[in-house]
Amino acid sequence: MTEVVIVEGVRTAVGRRKGMLSGYRSDELAAVVLDELVKRTGVNKAEVDDVILGCVTQSGEQAGNIARTAALIAGFPIHVPGVTIDRQCGSSQQAVHFASQAIASGDMDIVIAGGVESMTREPMFSNIREAKPSEKLTAKYEIINQGLSSERMVEKWNLTREELDQYSSESHTKAFEAIENGHFTKEIVPVDVQLKNGDTMSFTIDEGPREGSTVEVLGELKTVFDENGTITAGNASQMSDGASAVLLMSREKADALGLKPKVRIVARSVTGSDPTLMLTGPIEATKKVLLKAGLTIDEIDTYEVNEAFAQVPLVWLKEVGANPEKLNPDGGAIALGHPLGATGTKLLVTLMNRLERTGGRYGLLSICEGMGMANATIIERIE
Repeated sequence: MTEVVIVEGVRTAVGRRKGMLSGYRSDELAAVVLDELVKRTGVNKAEVDDVILGCVTQSGEQAGNIARTAALIAGFPIHVPGVTIDRQCGSSQQAVHFASQAIASGDMDIVIAGGVESMTREPMFSNIREAKPSEKLTAKYEIINQGLSSERMVEKWNLTREELDQYSSESHTKAFEAIENGHFTKEIVPVDVQLKNGDTMSFTIDEGPREGSTVEVLGELKTVFDENGTITAGNASQMSDGASAVLLMSREKADALGLKPKVRIVARSVTGSDPTLMLTGPIEATKKVLLKAGLTIDEIDTYEVNEAFAQVPLVWLKEVGANPEKLNPDGGAIALGHPLGATGTKLLVTLMNRLERTGGRYGLLSICEGMGMANATIIERIE
C-alpha cells in the first residue's frame, strides 16, 4: 500500500472564547492556515486533490461546507474541492485519517486535512438549538452531557478532586514552559487581529494559559455539573477559537516534488465506546492502533491525549499503562484551549514538531469524542 507522509503542518495560536480571535470569521481563519501550508512547501494549489476540514458546530458562518469556502478564500482554483466533517472533538484527526486513506488507496496524491472552530462566533450547540435526542435513542441509552459523564468516570475510577486539580495545574505549568522555550513558535502562523482601540497586532501566542493556576486556586472553584461532584471550569478544557491543518501526500509524490516529509502515518484507528460514559474511547482506540502498528505503548516516545476533562488522560494512563512523563509534555487543552474542530490537527502538528525537536521516533495521538467515540493515530518521524 502507498506510504502516506505529512510534509508540513501549521496552526493559529489558540484564542480564548471572546478573546483575540473573536473578530475573525471561521472561514477566513481556516483560509489563513490553508494558504500558509502551501507557502511553506511551495506546492502548487492546483495540485491539491481535496481539502478536508473538521468543524463541529456547523451553523451560521461555519455552515455551508466551510472547507470549500475557506479553500476559495485562500485562492485555491475552483477545481480543488472541499468537504467538511463532524466526528465531534476528533473531527480534524478524522480528516487526517480520511485523507491518508485516500492517498494510501491511490485515489489521491496530495490532500490537506485540518479543522476550524470559533466557539465565540458559533457557540456550542447552536447547530442543535432546541432539538432533543430521539426517544428511540434514549430508550436504549442514558444520554447525558459530557460533564455528567465526566463525574461518572471520576467515580468509577476513584479519582479525587485533588488529583484532577493537580493534573490541571501541571497542564498550565507545562504550557507556560513550552511557550517560554519556543516549542510552538515554528508551528504557529501569525494572524493579524484588530484590537478594541483600532490598532492591529500579530497574534502568535496561545491565549489560554493562566498565571497562578495552582492547586489551591483551582480547588476554590465551584463544581459545574454536580453540586457534590468534582468537575469545574478549572479541570476541564477551555472553549476556544482556532484553526489548524496538515499537508499529506504519497511518499512518491513528495520525492518527485523534492520535499522532505516530516513524518509518516504508521497506523490509524477509530472506535465507538459507551455513549453514557462517553469519554473512555481513547483507551480502546489506543489499544487498537498499537495492535495495528505492531507496537507496544513503551515503544511510543511521546503521546497527546486530549484534555477534554482532567480525568480523561488520567484514566487513559491507568488503563493503558503509559508513562505519565511522555503525556502532553507541552500542556494540553485545559491550559491551551480546545477549538473543537481544529484540535486534532493542532495536536498532531505539536506532536510532529516535538518528535523533530527531541529526536523521538514514534508519536501517538488520541481524542475522545461526543456520543462515545475516539480516534487514535501513530506517526513515525522520518530521518
